[in-house]
Amino acid sequence: MTPQPAQLAALAAVVDHGTFEAAAQRLHVTPSAVSQRIRALETAAGQVLVRRTTPCRPTEAGRTLLRLARQTQLLYDEAALALAAEAGPVTLPVAVNADSLATWFRDVLGAPDARDVAGAWDRTALRLHVEDQAFSADLLRSGEVLAAVTSDATPVQGCAVEPLGSLRYAPAAAPGFVERWRRGRSVDWARMPVVVFNDKDALQDDVLRGRGVGRPPVVHHVPTSADFVEAVRRGLGWAVVPEPQLRPAVAAGELVRLPGRVHVDVPLHWQRWRLDSPALARLTEAVRRAARAHLRAR
Repeated sequence: MTPQPAQLAALAAVVDHGTFEAAAQRLHVTPSAVSQRIRALETAAGQVLVRRTTPCRPTEAGRTLLRLARQTQLLYDEAALALAAEAGPVTLPVAVNADSLATWFRDVLGAPDARDVAGAWDRTALRLHVEDQAFSADLLRSGEVLAAVTSDATPVQGCAVEPLGSLRYAPAAAPGFVERWRRGRSVDWARMPVVVFNDKDALQDDVLRGRGVGRPPVVHHVPTSADFVEAVRRGLGWAVVPEPQLRPAVAAGELVRLPGRVHVDVPLHWQRWRLDSPALARLTEAVRRAARAHLRAR
């Protein structure tokens, strides 16, 4: 089969926007035209590519063609940009975990007096997907992103991988919270309420296992990075906090490290599709610079 660019664009638009109607608006065509393109692509592939759910999701075969659609669109956009002054932006879908986005990855987006950062790139649009570092490689496999910050050192098929460094976390809590749960020189790890980011967040469990206990009876879920640290600062519970967020909070007396000098180092990697893409190469170099400036060398 030889998929047509318009068919691949329809597939990506349906997955990105969730419905055939929204995809049609994005592509400036009718929903019937989108439907015809998807049906033609499915006929050529000999199988269903899109689950007609709400939102629409790609099948396993659809993910294979979605990867092709992303790569094709990037190359087409870059060619159009090179040839026409009025061309639209190049879009780079990227997966990054919330803690990285709240700390070191911000230097990729922009920094004072910095030139080669995303905020200074003419006609380049980032499409960030926030996903836990242990699961972001799945977005590469599904074709939803072209690059990802991930803890997975094994390259996804068709991708290149390189180590970035480690983001260090340490367990911390508000001073009053620690005093309430202090037991001698330590704290009551088995009963002290804990804050987790979401159900995928296992960092606190790593610390608890090191103490020989499981999760306490009270577990709070706070699924945004800034509010997560704020909840710990206000005494909702303890949690492991990224070092770049922890240092200023400790210096200000808002947080204290929990006893035991425990820390968790999370190794991070950059995975990107092997494409001869100037935009993707420029993004990769910006990620390298930010990682060198903020992450711990492994």
